Amino acid sequence: MKELKGACIIGQSGGPTSVINASAYGVIRTALDSDVITNVYGAEHGIKGVLNDRLFDMSKEDAGELELLKYTPSSALGSCRYKMKDPDEDDTDYKRILEVFKKHDVRYFFYNGGNDSMDTCNKISKFMQKSGYECRVMGVPKTIDNDLFGTDHCPGYASAAKYIATSCMEVYQDARVYDTGMICIIEIMGRHAGWLTAAAALAAEYGAGPDLIYLPETDFDMEQFLSDVARVYKERGNCMVAVSEGIHYADGSFVSEAKTSATDGFGHAQLGGLAALLANVVKEKLGVKVRGIELSLLQRCGAHLASETDIEESFMAGKAAVENAVAGMTDKMVAFERGEINGHYACKTKLLNLTDVANFEKKVPLDWINEAHNGVTHDFIDYALPLIQGEPKLPKEDSLPRFARLKKVLAK
Repeated sequence: MKELKGACIIGQSGGPTSVINASAYGVIRTALDSDVITNVYGAEHGIKGVLNDRLFDMSKEDAGELELLKYTPSSALGSCRYKMKDPDEDDTDYKRILEVFKKHDVRYFFYNGGNDSMDTCNKISKFMQKSGYECRVMGVPKTIDNDLFGTDHCPGYASAAKYIATSCMEVYQDARVYDTGMICIIEIMGRHAGWLTAAAALAAEYGAGPDLIYLPETDFDMEQFLSDVARVYKERGNCMVAVSEGIHYADGSFVSEAKTSATDGFGHAQLGGLAALLANVVKEKLGVKVRGIELSLLQRCGAHLASETDIEESFMAGKAAVENAVAGMTDKMVAFERGEINGHYACKTKLLNLTDVANFEKKVPLDWINEAHNGVTHDFIDYALPLIQGEPKLPKEDSLPRFARLKKVLAK
């Protein structure tokens, strides 16, 4: 494969995570150190930054500040939710992207995101090939939902899972301080895949977690739910429940009262309010003290509870994207493959075709969900526990987190 010299762009897209910047740093640091990548640009707000020619010159950033990206949550370059049309129907955006690529001699494009971002990546890659413009395109995975096809797990998932498990363990302690019982319902993110909610089982594994767990992989039955809760409450005097925001009835309709609310840029329903709804139903039907808790954004930005394993693997994904692109690979997404070294968990990268990844969702295997559909099996614990290991060495300033402060100098 011939050497391809030119600039690169790194963009971030979709919902952020506590480690998405670790992946961005993996791309940026490796690209800055490359002999063939001439300039490294960060797109402001993902693909919108490319369309608007709003590119940050990453070489102008202090090396120490860039390194802090490993421990800085959210999307430091800015994110977006922008649905690109099929280029066969409307290629306006694609022609503009090509124009910007040519202006800055961009020969490498790295896009850091989830399912929809991989779709964007795939469309851009195919358009560049069709246009005869040589540009190597690589997807860098990111999603706390853990639902990307073909990869053992996704950067961002482990840290969110660790936050959820830890929070459940803490709530468990608080919910049992009084001499009167309480039912606590915790709502966790996850529209169609229950990986995040299943993480609450890690807390239960260590004796301080939910009694019941409901995932969107199976249909939800309100009467059975009330029966489950009543049984546990009667037996134990308390009951903790973890529910995925995307649980649905047999007809496919979301249980959440917010199912008809506004949608994001890709037409997905923005869910929420489920814990409050279920708490009201339980209170009305069972007449006991109930509290509904929605973890909301906290589960994806809690860098103080990140998994060091997740941070290092996220960096590895970004680094691998650049190394493979420079070596001649294109039209791929970096993925993780699980293995063992001397009997211990190990992870390495592999490459998947963008076409295979785009818009496919990986769900919790049904045989990892118990027969009653109100919990998970130990197979899930064995899967998730190695991912949450390690404590991040978070830089502090007066005992508060010291996050990266980028100058964001626009390229000319």
